[in-house]
Amino acid sequence: MNKWARLCFLVLGGGTIFKLSSMKDVFYVPMQNDWGLTNTQIGLSFTVYTIVQTTGLFLSLYIADRYSKKILLPFGLIGVGLCGLYLSTLPSFTGYLICFAAMAFFADVVYWPVLLKAVRLLGTQEEQGRLFGLLEAGRGVVDVIVASGALFVFVHFGEGKAGMQAGLLYYTFITLMAGVITYFIVDDDHVKNAKGSSANIETLKGIKHVLTCPNVWLASFGIFFVYAAYCGLTYFIPFLKDIYMLPVALVGAYGIINQYALKMVGGPVGGFLADKVARSPTVYLKWTFLISAVAMMLFMQLPHQSMNVYIGMVATLGFGAIIFSQRAIFFAPMDEIGTPRQYAGSAMAFGCIIGYMPAMFAYTLYGWILDNFKGITGYNYVFSVMIAFSLSGFICSTLLVKRIKKQKVMSVSEAA
Repeated sequence: MNKWARLCFLVLGGGTIFKLSSMKDVFYVPMQNDWGLTNTQIGLSFTVYTIVQTTGLFLSLYIADRYSKKILLPFGLIGVGLCGLYLSTLPSFTGYLICFAAMAFFADVVYWPVLLKAVRLLGTQEEQGRLFGLLEAGRGVVDVIVASGALFVFVHFGEGKAGMQAGLLYYTFITLMAGVITYFIVDDDHVKNAKGSSANIETLKGIKHVLTCPNVWLASFGIFFVYAAYCGLTYFIPFLKDIYMLPVALVGAYGIINQYALKMVGGPVGGFLADKVARSPTVYLKWTFLISAVAMMLFMQLPHQSMNVYIGMVATLGFGAIIFSQRAIFFAPMDEIGTPRQYAGSAMAFGCIIGYMPAMFAYTLYGWILDNFKGITGYNYVFSVMIAFSLSGFICSTLLVKRIKKQKVMSVSEAA
């Protein structure tokens, strides 16, 4: 099986493994009416999820390279699937919380860094942008198909308790099926064929390399600054509603375009531009950081109170497209910086630890600004913070580009 076919099956797993933990996207009202969960309880489940995710990623530094992806990827999917099987019984709130903690472990600690490692190892350095871009776009397609299927099942079984249970079983079946398929399409790692203490020593060497490599830190903070700006895209919806008086009917349509369409388009476009035009994902990130900062500065100067709502929608979606193209390939520099492939799992796990940190504070920061500064003033402060993150990303990527060039010059000199 060639690498592109393998990528398609990896996309299937990557697009389904988070569906059960995101059940609120389809079943929020039934979770309240038929399961008896309150808004606070639903919110608390994501607090538990994030705690396990954040702390567990440090364990990923070890297991991502210590055990074969042929074991870890199916293990993560099947683990989440079994959680879904239990959730379909509509357990008590305690059981619900335990399931969310378990899903965070299986999906974010065991599966996600190893999936990124598997995608990286599929291709050469020149193909990293396209591989990660197609991963992100494919996940967007799977998002739409699987979520739509769950909604169809929910309606077919009566839109109540039975419908929700059927929908959860549907998610469970898809996740378990992806786990079984993944086992047969993913190759074994066979890294140095090390066993026992020698394998542990090799894994610890990888962790030490990752933690002491400046390039890995710079690449990880590149992810951090993209994600910090990405968190701000959420606030374009209240911005359009509050400033442009966006009709309620258009809010849903805008949300779908903002979350799904941009992901599906931004992935391939970002990957192609990174590989074929910039010929470097790090260079692509560098210039798109600058472009996004300038674009947001110009956006802030527009006469929003007197502009047509559709122009405002296009302007915000245009900015969002830049960020989504960055988000699609922001793990690609991990190959370009020359991290040894046997340490790919540790590097991806570390990138996740640093890169996804904005989720812990950015939404709270943006929300606090909007609560304390009303109207266009509050939104302009939010946009200014997003500009600051993008400019910081530009500086970070510029430093990394210079280090990569220096590294290549040294390699050529040593070869000569």
